[in-house]
Amino acid sequence: MAEIIRMPRLSDTMEEGNIVAWLKKVGDNVKSGDILAEVETDKATMELESYFNGVLLYVGVESGPVPVDGIIAIIGKAGEDYQTLLSNAATPSAAPVEAPQSSSTPQPIQQAIQVQTTPQPSIAPVEPASDARVKASPLAKAMAEKAGVDINQVKGSGDNGRIIKKDIETYVENPPVSAPAAIQPVSVPSGEMPVTQMRKVIAKRLGESKFTAPHFYLTMEINMEVAMAARNAINADGEVKISFNDFVVKACASALKKHPMINASWLGDKIAIHNVVNIGVAVAVPDGLLVPVVNNADLKSLSQINAEVKELAKKAKDKKLQPQEMTGNTFTISNLGMFDIEEFTAIINPPDACILAVGSINEKPVVKNGAIVVGHTMKVTLSCDHRVVDGATGAQFLQTLKAILENPVKMLV
Repeated sequence: MAEIIRMPRLSDTMEEGNIVAWLKKVGDNVKSGDILAEVETDKATMELESYFNGVLLYVGVESGPVPVDGIIAIIGKAGEDYQTLLSNAATPSAAPVEAPQSSSTPQPIQQAIQVQTTPQPSIAPVEPASDARVKASPLAKAMAEKAGVDINQVKGSGDNGRIIKKDIETYVENPPVSAPAAIQPVSVPSGEMPVTQMRKVIAKRLGESKFTAPHFYLTMEINMEVAMAARNAINADGEVKISFNDFVVKACASALKKHPMINASWLGDKIAIHNVVNIGVAVAVPDGLLVPVVNNADLKSLSQINAEVKELAKKAKDKKLQPQEMTGNTFTISNLGMFDIEEFTAIINPPDACILAVGSINEKPVVKNGAIVVGHTMKVTLSCDHRVVDGATGAQFLQTLKAILENPVKMLV
């Protein structure tokens, strides 16, 4: 019996996936585990894996966006009639790309209740494809990059000319004789660029946050002298290198336990006060911004937070974050201090009630024991959703955060 492949929901914010390229075409044999297509989501580019054996009978969309649960493809026996199955399937998908012998007119879509749930394809991260849409496995791409091989020059021996590990190994062992390079035309930017799925989601979610949640902002300056001395002492032996951001994450986690209304979410008809402290850490990537989550940050040491943030940030930049690593946040931190930004305001990251914007540590004159001396201060700005947090509540949280960062030993209590 033919099986429908639908666009899976890979995160709680995903509304559609973008078909980048098909690695199988209508009429090809498909085995369970074969990669059908590359799909761009709001977080990363993924490989769409088949759970079924058979022949690819139908492709829903050749390229472009497909809503979650929209029909991507149908796999069944060669020559099997899938039109009845298709016409009875509820789908918000775009006009289909059918087998060559079929009409190009979209079939009417009827609403139907599915008695059995079709297993959804598994998704694995892949590196972004080049403009030429080179068909290559993620391992082959990584090997080519490491060996300094132009993957466009490698001939693939896999399905539909897909480049696999063996092809890279063969190319490295027996490189072809170089021919004179052709002169390439200079590409002049047109001033426009396509909007990626990630950028679409960033625009939609932050637009909704900014214009739905009534934001207000609280800024406080924190003396970082003791924190700097503590960091130098920790890093002195060289076994672990703690960053100031690790101090901020840990200090926020400790402060959130004392101010549960900051660790909350607006749900329309109720407010969720979370019993866990999961801190999202904003990471800049070429396509926009990703927010991996440090779960149970209040229960982790500085070294554990440091290792986890480093690993998550690397995954974010490599587009290898899994959906579960970007969900469940109860509070978010955005740090631009490394770019010498003194202070800024951040837009709340739903479903959080607050986000903390962290600026750089600056050397400046400060008053100490009645005398003006050189000190080091850092400004933080708390963006609050006024539906959940009042001014006094936000200010009290910042007072606690300031007390912890100015005396980091309090993080041990």
